[in-house]
Amino acid sequence: MNVAHDPAGLVDARRAVAVGTFDGVHRGHVRVIDAARTAGLRTSVVTFHPHPRAVLGRGVELLATLERRLELLHDAGVEDVLVLRFDGRLAALPADEFAERMLRGIGAETVAAGETFRFGRGREGDLELLERLGFDVRPVPLVENVSSSRVRELVHAGDTERAATLLGRPPEVEGIVVRGDGRGRELGFPTANLDVPEGLLVPPDGVYAGWACERRAAVSIGTNPHFHGVERRVEAHLLDFDGDLYGDRLVIEIWAPLREQRRFDSVDELVAAIGDDVERTRAATRPG
Repeated sequence: MNVAHDPAGLVDARRAVAVGTFDGVHRGHVRVIDAARTAGLRTSVVTFHPHPRAVLGRGVELLATLERRLELLHDAGVEDVLVLRFDGRLAALPADEFAERMLRGIGAETVAAGETFRFGRGREGDLELLERLGFDVRPVPLVENVSSSRVRELVHAGDTERAATLLGRPPEVEGIVVRGDGRGRELGFPTANLDVPEGLLVPPDGVYAGWACERRAAVSIGTNPHFHGVERRVEAHLLDFDGDLYGDRLVIEIWAPLREQRRFDSVDELVAAIGDDVERTRAATRPG
């Protein structure tokens, strides 16, 4: 998949373009991409980074990093992606100029987007404008209750199963593996400790069954109250794994909640609880 950050960075081609932010690349996003597909045209996406809501001061916790979004778009069969830097200049661009420069300028003939998609200065542009400008426009009705905002609500509530239904796969958290305090290894359950990018949505504190690095993982999110921790951490015990992941990027699927984080009466009680977490993780079913 080809990725460009400026229209000039894409090779000349006739394109069918899906337009949107595509945070999380959920089932509704995939439907927009599928609607754009046209024989003889390159399936392409025009997307935005940073998230427009963050730039416009409304705040947003992301379901995926830009790197992960691009991986998911590739998995959805997209051939080319134009990532437009969303800033004050782009937000102030008149809608017709956006259409000419960012769509027709990359060879777009067909354009697909959610039926409520708006663009350009003051959100003045819509799909009717694109139709008047001569594009083959394919409005995609919203999939009932499927939106990035709804997925965020479900993840915030710890409802990973329903979030997975909307995403078409389990919700995820990712980061770079960094050194922790080594307590997991001392207890017999070594963990990969993640440095999670700022602004990425993390599920509520608790212990979860999950998947990372091609194996099941028992995932702890929280402050480690048994050891009087104060820093919120994401730690994953990868089952049947004893390798070195320091410095690696790790994407963790969050499958199902197992229990709340809490203090235990003894280290032995904590070890027994972690052992139970591991066995329940072995038996867990991947949602979505």
